[in-house]
Amino acid sequence: MLTLPPTPLRPGDRVCAAISGGADSTALLLLLHAANTLPKNALGVGLSAVHINHSLRGDESDADQAFVAELCDRLFIPLSIHPVDTAARASTHGETIEEAARNLRYEVFNSLLAERAATHILTAHTLDDQAETVLMKLLRGAWLEGLSAIAPELTLPHGKILRPLLRTRRDDLREYLVASNQPWRDDSSNTDETFTRNRLRHTLLPTLRSENPSVDQTLANLAELAREEESRWTAELARLLPQLVLPGTPVRGGGRSNSTAPGEMSVALELDRLRPLDPALRRRVIRAAARQLGPRLSFDETARILTLAGFPPSGIPDPTVPQKPGSTLKLSQNLVAQRTLRELRLSVVPTT
Repeated sequence: MLTLPPTPLRPGDRVCAAISGGADSTALLLLLHAANTLPKNALGVGLSAVHINHSLRGDESDADQAFVAELCDRLFIPLSIHPVDTAARASTHGETIEEAARNLRYEVFNSLLAERAATHILTAHTLDDQAETVLMKLLRGAWLEGLSAIAPELTLPHGKILRPLLRTRRDDLREYLVASNQPWRDDSSNTDETFTRNRLRHTLLPTLRSENPSVDQTLANLAELAREEESRWTAELARLLPQLVLPGTPVRGGGRSNSTAPGEMSVALELDRLRPLDPALRRRVIRAAARQLGPRLSFDETARILTLAGFPPSGIPDPTVPQKPGSTLKLSQNLVAQRTLRELRLSVVPTT
């Protein structure tokens, strides 16, 4: 029989399980309840649940809510229900339905943690979800940090989100529910292939499994490797950036001036300090310097800035990018890169 995987939870923690009524979250709630009521080695946590009604499927959404309420009542688990208008949020903020739903969920999670209704929110993301997310990020051209996909643990200002089922297969959870005689709700929108994730789930991943039956685990392994690599790079950059990224512009007699046009922000990197860096580190330093100003660089934008600075990736310069001192590149997000005799300068210039 399936049991709750090891978690960093401690006796006395206040744990809130996010439950939609689907198989994965229903299994998570049952596993938590079982682990918390075992005669020996019980978790010893305060267990509650939260259901967010996204109001997207009319009567079906209401039936999901009723199902969750009945399940929590039967298990004597306190439940908070949060109806939200996902379609209105998407329209108001220019988000996709998926983005709006996620942002609304995290608003609820943050409020529960801030109100100290819970110290930890647990979600039912599975290994299958991880594989789908890695593939989605890969197809969209994500950097290494993007390929780390779903983190097992996320720290928010007032608590943590844990994903204890991230190494567990979706099919194993369904087998557990069947063996426990526990029904669940199927979300009809999960078959709608206008959503990218559903196309990957129902069309692309089955094709990939015909080439590699273990592709889900392979993609999840890639996420773990990317997460560890990113952690290593983050520590390295925290050590190096203060030595490499300079504020403002140099002034006669030494020192630097932070004065810029109203609303403009600027940093600089000395070319002589960039030169001895290996290409991987140089690329990350450029991206981190731009991030200090706000913009997130794309792969192509990073390559263009490196070429401007005289360090073209693979040693092959882009003929459309100038490399002489005084040259300038205008990029997205109001970012401007300029090469001087000794520096690469990055500025965010507000639109007029």
